[in-house]
Amino acid sequence: MDIPAMRASFAKAAAHGDQVPLWFYSHLFLTHPETREMFPVSMATQRDRLFAALGEVMSRVDDLDALVPILQQLGRDHRKFGALAAHYPAVGASLLATLEHFDDEWDDELAASWTEAYGLIAEVMVGAADEVAEQPAWWEAEVVAHERRTLDVAVLQVRPRAPLEHLPGQAVSLEIDQRPRLWRWYSPANAPRPDGVLELHVKARDGGPVSSALVRLTQVGDVMRLGPPVGHLTLDTESDRDLLLVAGGTGLAPLKALVDQVARHGPARRVDLFVGARTEDAFYDRADLRRLEQEHPWLTVTPAVSQEKGSPAEHGDIGDVVLRHGPWNSRDVYVAGNPAMIEDTVTRLIHSGVPMARIRTEVFAPSRPSPTLDGKVTE
Repeated sequence: MDIPAMRASFAKAAAHGDQVPLWFYSHLFLTHPETREMFPVSMATQRDRLFAALGEVMSRVDDLDALVPILQQLGRDHRKFGALAAHYPAVGASLLATLEHFDDEWDDELAASWTEAYGLIAEVMVGAADEVAEQPAWWEAEVVAHERRTLDVAVLQVRPRAPLEHLPGQAVSLEIDQRPRLWRWYSPANAPRPDGVLELHVKARDGGPVSSALVRLTQVGDVMRLGPPVGHLTLDTESDRDLLLVAGGTGLAPLKALVDQVARHGPARRVDLFVGARTEDAFYDRADLRRLEQEHPWLTVTPAVSQEKGSPAEHGDIGDVVLRHGPWNSRDVYVAGNPAMIEDTVTRLIHSGVPMARIRTEVFAPSRPSPTLDGKVTE
């Protein structure tokens, strides 16, 4: 494969913006109409996903140690869409036709490189899917509680009808009847429990069809579908260091799951949880966090607001507030929230002496309604 030539070719197509995915999906659905049923009725939020993901694959194509696990994860997860091995050649043919259409220097050598690259990608993804063929592609789960905490935030309790094994800090994708074939990612806010119930924190986003429906339309008794758990915001099993957890918005959910894991399984350690919000009324989980703090003397919860000076919570950007309580050089650090908050907090911590190798992050923001190759985001 001529990787530099492939990257140049991809850049030419990407320069045409929305025309590229529109051309790709038009080609795919015209040549293989049976694939249309795997996609949502409205393609408005779908069209950019393929080339966004392909761009991330291209950035790693010469680092197979990093790329192969990502492709395996995607292959396992795509089973929930009904993706079969027979669909991969159709997608590959439309991909090459699209790249050729937008490249006036396309030739047989470039076509051969792309054909080989896509063949390897498909082989890895299909192989990973085959390895878990005996496992469910998705799990049905019933909503057993729905509590509206603020105007745009709800906390749901959902019980899978079959055991769904997951690690605290991982995320699951979900689909609801009101928004068919629109899968969105959420991290359970609890460690696995004997009753199997998962706690989901959902913020309704402007223009977010699934999050808005989960907050405003979903009721007790509704059934949703959950995809297989993925993600890397899990505790380092080789470490017993104390923890620093920093959350913004519904990024609280996976960090609350880590607190629950320490409470249920140990090892004993200090845990400092900082929760940032713009205003006081945005602390949607205050009562339960207070309960956890009262039950566990090893846990300290510090709320901080950035835009309300009259609040009894500490004032300032969450990264600044965290540093006031430092140093944190001896801690394992987990940060979940919007990209700007994560970047600011991590930068401050690194400059204060915390090794990057001991910091794990997860994005929770409306930037993209699907998982990135590095993590999960909600819509």
